[in-house]
Amino acid sequence: MFRRNVLKLAILSACATFTASAYSQDSNTVKIGFAGPLTGFSAQWGKDEENAVRIAVDDANKAGIVIGGKKITFAVDAQDDAADPKTAVLVAQKFVDDEVSGIVGHHNSGCWNAAAPVYAKAGIPSVSPSASSPQVTSQGLKTVFRTINNDDQMAKLAADYSVKKLGAKRIATIDDSTDYGSNFATELGKAIKADGGNVVSRQYTDTKSVDFRGILTQIKGQNPDLIVYIGSYGQAAALVKQVRQLGITAKFMGEGGFTNDSFLKLAGDSAKGMYSWEYGLPLSRMPRAAELESKMKAKFGTGIVQFAPQAYDATWAIINAMKKADSTDPKKYLSALQTNSFDGIIGKIAFQKNGDFAVANASLFQEQGGKWAVLDTAEGANSYAGK
Repeated sequence: MFRRNVLKLAILSACATFTASAYSQDSNTVKIGFAGPLTGFSAQWGKDEENAVRIAVDDANKAGIVIGGKKITFAVDAQDDAADPKTAVLVAQKFVDDEVSGIVGHHNSGCWNAAAPVYAKAGIPSVSPSASSPQVTSQGLKTVFRTINNDDQMAKLAADYSVKKLGAKRIATIDDSTDYGSNFATELGKAIKADGGNVVSRQYTDTKSVDFRGILTQIKGQNPDLIVYIGSYGQAAALVKQVRQLGITAKFMGEGGFTNDSFLKLAGDSAKGMYSWEYGLPLSRMPRAAELESKMKAKFGTGIVQFAPQAYDATWAIINAMKKADSTDPKKYLSALQTNSFDGIIGKIAFQKNGDFAVANASLFQEQGGKWAVLDTAEGANSYAGK
């Protein structure tokens, strides 16, 4: 009996030791959530951002960061919100239940807008690399941040250039009826009017449409100087082909996510001379963008698609705030996230009081000889820097 009890105590002691060791190891692992579209029409952007988050976490783990006296291992919990606001809410609740310490995402404005109150209630910061709707940061939530311009800033830049530098007085807009597309078209229209231009036709489509001849026929009758499309580059490629097939000679401009080789291949000759606005500075002017691209190609076989630099910096905004606060507890490092600044891939990372990105940068590209060329940039405010 004595030997049996000794054996039992030894087993219990060993289990306790293992449990304590496992808990100690787990307590040093900090989960950072990534939320974005990993399937569906926006998946190319979601995967781009997820890959950058994983590179950022790899870099942090290699740096051997110590927080609260412990060497921290960061882990990525990536969830697919399918670009659907209802799914985004479910993803947000899962992150809360799993005690994720911070979230990079969501990609889409509608998804982030739906999920943000869930994170706010739990006190967990979310930093979006790409959602640009002003609605999210106008709710008074203390836990929302973004490493990208908001639509108001971007629409003003696009309108100023279109009216004042391209001389486009009669402008037609088409959006894809998403929260992002509709809001941007509205803000763009306001800014065009303020600059003395006129929106002669505002048209809508949806994310699944492939035939745009009906709305283009209406636009053609208004004889615009410029057509601006706000939506995915896959749709834009089909749209610009139909613009040219109908003999519409107006300039064509895309907004956000067009300046890639895939668009040029899909659009073919129809893309000649078109313009495209992008959030942020060109990769060639981003500090350390080439380094990020190299790491992404080495690990994932593909480089930067669009918002990877913003996602990388969003991840480090969370990590740097933890370091500054010396805590991985969201409620403790939140104030550091609100006030901290650092030099990131895209430049200086800092946030306004409402969580908006502090520095509004944008770039205008033009298709020239089958490639995208930087035509102009706007850095910091509404002033254009030129090439």
